[in-house]
Amino acid sequence: MRSLILITNDDSVSAKGLQVLVDAVREYGDIVVMSTELNASGKSHALTTNQPLRVRKVRDEKGLEVYACNGTPVDCVKLAEAFFCERKPDLVLSGINHGSNASINVIYSGTMGAVVEASINGMSAVGFSLLNHDADADFSACIPFVKRIVSDVLEKGLPENISLNVNIPNLPYNKIKGVRVCRESKAYWADSYEKRTDPNGKDYYWLTGNFVCNDKGEDTDIWALDNGYISIVPTQPDFTSLGYVATIKERFE
Repeated sequence: MRSLILITNDDSVSAKGLQVLVDAVREYGDIVVMSTELNASGKSHALTTNQPLRVRKVRDEKGLEVYACNGTPVDCVKLAEAFFCERKPDLVLSGINHGSNASINVIYSGTMGAVVEASINGMSAVGFSLLNHDADADFSACIPFVKRIVSDVLEKGLPENISLNVNIPNLPYNKIKGVRVCRESKAYWADSYEKRTDPNGKDYYWLTGNFVCNDKGEDTDIWALDNGYISIVPTQPDFTSLGYVATIKERFE
């Protein structure tokens, strides 16, 4: 039996990165794509609860069905598994995202929200991101690494509730030094908002900010990417800070 692969993203069903990912992995199994109708970047693990979800078929051919959904990436994973996949997918892929999902970006990412949701529901899942926000970004250097990772995960699986967050530097293939499995860098966004005025004289606010990383560890995803490596961070949905359970227990129990 051919593997069943579910693919989603948060850049929309028409994003170039999604099509590149589909083309890269078609040899590995039958594919169902359920992606957002519009860009849903920054949706994290959001679910749609106050409006109906609608799905339209975009493409249907042997071994490939493509659907667009008006919900979030997490909605896409849940709906696809429930109604559009003939069985539980062997693998869920998200991406290839236009832009980084390294470090703290993982908690904001719709791409990775979908991946974590899949892992919670017992499916092996991998998110791919290229450090290039351009709509027409060159994804060619990603393809050999995507194939290698997908082939490995299909063959060996992943531990329960563990997914992979894969980020790829914006470099030609021959400039990528290899792959580093690493930890998430400790960083944050120094957010600010610009107050602006629309043509009707009404005020509105636009999010801006700078990425701040003071983590100098050479075992981090940011170090790997800055030094020409692909970063792979094993990711889990459990936010428990195990190292501080005993300390906090002393204060409250």
